[in-house]
Amino acid sequence: MLRIAPSILAADFADLGKEIADVKRAGADWLHFDVMDGRFVPNISVGLPVAASVRKATDMFMDVHLMILEPVLYAGRFCDAGADMVSFHVEADTPEGIGRAVREVRDRGKMVGLALKPGTGAEAVLPWLPELDMVLVMTVEPGFGGQRFMEDMLPKIRKVRSLIDKMRPKCVLETDGGIDERTARLVADAGCTVAVAGSSVFRASDRTAAIRALRADDVNREV
Repeated sequence: MLRIAPSILAADFADLGKEIADVKRAGADWLHFDVMDGRFVPNISVGLPVAASVRKATDMFMDVHLMILEPVLYAGRFCDAGADMVSFHVEADTPEGIGRAVREVRDRGKMVGLALKPGTGAEAVLPWLPELDMVLVMTVEPGFGGQRFMEDMLPKIRKVRSLIDKMRPKCVLETDGGIDERTARLVADAGCTVAVAGSSVFRASDRTAAIRALRADDVNREV
């Protein structure tokens, strides 16, 4: 079954605890937590204090996506703040730095993922794939909410799916960007097992119906 991970970037931060509780009641599977540093991407979002507060407010699986340079400097700290899984971008450091960040998360007993920007090929995850719990394929440019889904990312999703099936079958394949009822079906058909959705969930008048619609016609793959 396609899992749905609402991104708190689209939530009302004036009432974040209530917003999180509401999407949990609506049937969300994970909570997606985007961290931006103003360097790797142009925007700045939220950081460690908010992550720690969210952890106190919910028992939802917290999927932290670091859009920051040199993720090794913060990956472990987000684990300590309550993340269940931390992902970061292969483009954000040298291969050695990415390897250290992977080990930093692993050493804390948490799940680890790598993210790919639209311009990065699927094969970029190969050096680390045997150690990964998740690969995140961005279907928009990272750093901004509300962007239009890039349909030309679907072949890359299929390629990552093929690599995972060959090398790391238990690895989750996640997509993030422009996910709505129509595009959720596209990514599920391409092999995605978790879909990040921001506006299509948090800004829906009926969040239960919105999450149900995102799962409609799902290919019923197991994560």
